[in-house]
Amino acid sequence: MVMNRRDFLIQSVVASTGVFATPKARVVCGSDSSKTPLGRIGVAVLGIGYRGSYHANDIASRSDAEVLYLCDPDTAQAGPRQSEVEGKQGRSPQIIQDFRRVLDDSSVDAVVIATPNHWHALMSILAMQAGKHVYVEKPVSHNVWEGRQIVNWARRTNRICQTGTQCRSSVGLQQAVQWVRDGNLGTIQHVIGTCYNPRKSIGKVDQPISLPKTLDYGLWCGPAAVQEIFRTKFHYDWHWDFNTGNGDMGNQGIHQMDIARWFLGESKLSSQITSIGGRFGYRDAGNTPNTQIVYHHFDSAPIIFETRGLPRRNLDYSTGMDQYRGSQVGVVVQCEHGHVLVPSYTSATAFRPDGEIIQHWDEGGDHFGNFISAIRSGNHQDLNADILEGHLSSALCHTGSICHLIGKESSGRDMEKMSSDDLLWKDSCLRMTQHLKANGVDFSALALRVGPSLTMDSLNEVFMKNSNANRLLTRDYRKGYVVDAP
Repeated sequence: MVMNRRDFLIQSVVASTGVFATPKARVVCGSDSSKTPLGRIGVAVLGIGYRGSYHANDIASRSDAEVLYLCDPDTAQAGPRQSEVEGKQGRSPQIIQDFRRVLDDSSVDAVVIATPNHWHALMSILAMQAGKHVYVEKPVSHNVWEGRQIVNWARRTNRICQTGTQCRSSVGLQQAVQWVRDGNLGTIQHVIGTCYNPRKSIGKVDQPISLPKTLDYGLWCGPAAVQEIFRTKFHYDWHWDFNTGNGDMGNQGIHQMDIARWFLGESKLSSQITSIGGRFGYRDAGNTPNTQIVYHHFDSAPIIFETRGLPRRNLDYSTGMDQYRGSQVGVVVQCEHGHVLVPSYTSATAFRPDGEIIQHWDEGGDHFGNFISAIRSGNHQDLNADILEGHLSSALCHTGSICHLIGKESSGRDMEKMSSDDLLWKDSCLRMTQHLKANGVDFSALALRVGPSLTMDSLNEVFMKNSNANRLLTRDYRKGYVVDAP
């Protein structure tokens, strides 16, 4: 018998944990939803860091769901949350180090994934293969290819898979998007997303740090390469290492990238991508850019996305962060007859060209409640943020990073000499230059990474005539932790 990679992965799971490869979860969708005890959805929360803790406590406070398991490779992460959850729901969840051990428990209807990014795709796929519904945090994937495979597995298994872009459930933003699409400001000319988020140095030590004794590091690495850690803090700062994270464009900026694409109504990847940026202001163990501009070309209108981790000036974070037309971490949608500012997760304001306010929206929503409703209906089209939406927006972040990674280094002086017929791009680069100078970055010693202009086959999600870029659409997976197609 020839064993494919998926079969090998499943047998590896069985051998190491004793979990059945494709257990049957109890039926909770459609007309059979009455079979659930007390009408509650049984949930396992996978990853109990900052975001996972939020989910665990939020679910425990609900009357329609219950936390059954807290799972984390570092048991010290889950321990403090156990009593908090018990206090809210009246029942203590079990703590499990290896999430795969809960996949054969038929009382678990759904999993909530809030692990580091490199685990999102494989964990989602294994859960759906086991009959579980999935709520997976953003970005839904660590790379473009595996994001598409989550979509394929969701459709193959007929499981509900919600993306953690909660802005999609904001009633205020839903109304603003529809208002713009109805043509109230004319045609969209361009969209600028900003992620001006304070990110200080994560430090760098000469010797690898000692890992927590409560941590199963091999399990934590999962699909990613096992590497020694030279940053000063183990948890959370994995975001700034391309081995496990996707920088701030893929961490915070994915929300704003998703809103930008949502306004445009684009349902595929951009056809051309350009990037310029780097990691400036300090030298540390991070390798993701803290300053970057990415240009995505769409037939409808371009999206320009700007990431900045440095403050307004002099590397002094007490001065606050930059803003672009009122947007710090937000989106500006420029139209023919005005613009819309989206400065938060729930609010938006429409302006005339003279600055007069035309319309304002501000109302949140229940994103996890929408997930539960879709589980009960059994229809993924009831989701506000179906996995396909999550994949497309995450992939825009990934293709921007790919353009950065294969770029060539250029000096700041060379950048200042660069000319462009695209006034939007030129203006964005000028503002970035001024920002870096305000923070005392030495342009004579600056090493900017300038990416090539990449052309993409948007439907097949591959780059055209660029093998270096195509290699970065996926990754080399560790044996036993391979993401495979259905």
